[in-house]
Amino acid sequence: MRQPSTRRRFLQCTALAGLTAVAGCTSTDETAQAVPAADAETSPSSTTQTTTGTPERTPPESLSEWLADANGYDGERRRYGIRSRPRIAVGHPTDDSLAFSPPVIEVPPMTTVIWDWTGHGGQHNVVALDGTFDSGRTNAQDGTCYTYLFEETGSYAYVSEPHREDGMKGAVLVREPPSTGYEAVDEWLATSGSFDGTVTDHDGSGPATVTVGAAGNGGNFAFSPPVLRIAPGTTVRWEWTGDGGGHNVVFEDHDIGSDGIDHEPSATFEHTFEADGIYRYYCAPHEAIGQRGAIIVE
Repeated sequence: MRQPSTRRRFLQCTALAGLTAVAGCTSTDETAQAVPAADAETSPSSTTQTTTGTPERTPPESLSEWLADANGYDGERRRYGIRSRPRIAVGHPTDDSLAFSPPVIEVPPMTTVIWDWTGHGGQHNVVALDGTFDSGRTNAQDGTCYTYLFEETGSYAYVSEPHREDGMKGAVLVREPPSTGYEAVDEWLATSGSFDGTVTDHDGSGPATVTVGAAGNGGNFAFSPPVLRIAPGTTVRWEWTGDGGGHNVVFEDHDIGSDGIDHEPSATFEHTFEADGIYRYYCAPHEAIGQRGAIIVE
């Protein structure tokens, strides 16, 4: 079992600190327990408590089965790219229960993850079932933070111990980012949950087709295929499914795009690509949740 890293931090976030400190948090001593900064020199108060007993901390044999009853989990992970600093809400109200939000994230190695206490649901902590990280004493104070630097690849299941039996579970998946061999494409699609590094080659017969509103990114918020490789002079046709609300096609760094936001399954958009290059595009209403795509012309 791994011992908690000395890189862990327990932090106190305040509105004033947020104006000057990174990500709105100021760090206390590396070995500090989960105690708000205001109470650090006093005995535990109503906002903190020491976890009693030794709850079972055994990593699950099947992460997917273990997460099946995790509050707020819909089967989708939220992916973050290189140099990101993901934030997870602790005690997020959902369906008459409490959750980590997002409950499951995927990050590359050397990513620092920040957990933010919401103040909902009383006492919480953040404890990895394999012992990798542990925020220490439980805490109920809004504005408290805990951070951990993930160096090694792996799947890290964790809980809030006071609410574990009620389904307050989460997981951090540390993975090497998918790679197509095209750096500009990989960086562009790093946050898209539907991207797995696959490049789809057009067979050269007729227009190439991309589905708009395909399943992915927590709903019908994806382009399929995410990455399409074509020859110069090929026409690409985007076809709407009618799912996932309104979508459009907007190109980064190129004056190409569909007119307005369409909801109907009959909507289409076409463009013929004459010049070699990498063409990156997105859906404006859903870019923030990963609806991006790329066309490689060569």
